[in-house]
Amino acid sequence: MSHPPFVPADFVVPRELTTGRFRLEPLAPDHNAADHAAWTSSITHIRTTPGYAGRGWPPEAGMTLEENLGDLREHAQDFERRTGFTYSVIGIPDGEVVGCVYIYPVQDGHGDTRTEAAEIPDATVRSWVRADRAELDLPLYEAVRDWLAADWPFRTVAYAARQA
Repeated sequence: MSHPPFVPADFVVPRELTTGRFRLEPLAPDHNAADHAAWTSSITHIRTTPGYAGRGWPPEAGMTLEENLGDLREHAQDFERRTGFTYSVIGIPDGEVVGCVYIYPVQDGHGDTRTEAAEIPDATVRSWVRADRAELDLPLYEAVRDWLAADWPFRTVAYAARQA
């Protein structure tokens, strides 16, 4: 199935965002074991993270490593096709996968969270961190929100706000 890119053809997609506590890099199949361990250890926590309520992900029963690998391959293909962008959140200095960020087009014309603007958002963004790294949720949200505003071509973004 062919999907049109949702960023302009001349836009150079950022490959990384680095802060003092974490960095983002494109999610890839080689993240499989670490990604699987990160989200399966935090299913309840992720399902209560803003933007995930009622979505059915992550699945309460989990999934196999092979099923997870299939998902990672799909996300990597989306990145290459420029139809969606998923990043692993890597902790600094430990280098562990501590979360994920998903940047995708609005699927239903409304997104999950309306922005202050009355217009339909250009992108829907979700992020999560492991339960044992919950203190990174707000800093990740703020860093990604600011990154999107500064370095991405979107006018508006649906991204569920976090409470300080």
